[in-house]
Amino acid sequence: MGSSRSPRERVFTLFGDYLLHRPGAVWAGSLIALLEPLGLTEGAARTALSRMSSRGWLVSERRGRNAFYTLTRRGRELLEEGEARIYRPTWDRPWDGTWCLVHYSIPEEDRSLRDSLRLRLSWLGCGSLGNGLWITPHDIVDRVRGIAETLAIEEGLEVFRTARAAIESPEAIVARCWDLTSVHRDYLAFIDRQLPGLRRAQAELRAGELSGERAFVQRFDLVHEYRQFPFEDPYLPRRLLPEDWAGDCAAGLFQRLHDLLQEPAESFVDGVLARAQAETDSTVTVSTP
Repeated sequence: MGSSRSPRERVFTLFGDYLLHRPGAVWAGSLIALLEPLGLTEGAARTALSRMSSRGWLVSERRGRNAFYTLTRRGRELLEEGEARIYRPTWDRPWDGTWCLVHYSIPEEDRSLRDSLRLRLSWLGCGSLGNGLWITPHDIVDRVRGIAETLAIEEGLEVFRTARAAIESPEAIVARCWDLTSVHRDYLAFIDRQLPGLRRAQAELRAGELSGERAFVQRFDLVHEYRQFPFEDPYLPRRLLPEDWAGDCAAGLFQRLHDLLQEPAESFVDGVLARAQAETDSTVTVSTP
C-alpha cells in the first residue's frame, strides 16, 4: 500500500487530524510552521496552500498583510467522512443480507468521467462485478444520488437495493469483487511498521524524553499512513470477513498509539498557534495608524 507524501496530502492530513475541529481560520504562518517539521519548505507549503485554495479545498482570506485559510464545505465534508471511516470502522454494524447495486452507462470515450465515478464508488466500498455493475453491502442509495447530481450523470446511473444479488453465495461475491487478501496483508505490514513506534513512545513518555514536536510528527506519520485504508478497505460486515482479519489488530494499535501521542502533540500545536496569534496581533498593531 502506497502512502502519498505530496504537499497536498500532507496539508490534508494536517487539517484532518489537528485542525478540523479547531474554530476559525488558520494563519498561513502557522501552517508553514506546522508543515516544516513534516518536511515541507516554506515555498512548498505556500504553493500547496495556494493550489488547494484554487481547486476548492481551502478558502483564503486576507487580513492586512496576513493570509488565513479555512476548509471549504467540500474539503470539510471529505475530511469528516475520512475521519468517520478511520475512527469508526463499520465492520460490526448489523447487516441483513441486503446488497446495493449500482449500474452506470457512460460512453467509453468519456474516460475522465468514468474514472471519476469509479473512484467515488470505490471510496463508498463498492466492488466491481464488471460491465458497469458495482455492488456493496452498504446502503449508499442517497450517496449515489448525490454523486449523480455532482457529476451530472442522472440519466446514466441507476442504484437499487436487493436481498439477492445473484445465485452466487455472499462469500463468492466478496472473493470476486474485493481483494481482501491484499488488504489483510497491508494491515499486517502496518502493524509491523507501527508496533516498534508504540513501544518506543511508551518508553520515552515514561522517561520524560518525548518532546511535543516529536510526538506531533510521529502522530502525523501514523495518521498519514493509516488514512490510506479507507481507499482500499471496503469495510464489509463482519460476517463477510476472514476469521483472522488483521484490521481489528491494526485499528487497535492505531487508536492506542494515537491516544498515547495526543496530549504532547496537541500541546505542540497549541504552542505554534499561540505564537502565531501573538505575531499577527503584533503585525496589526504596528501597521495601525
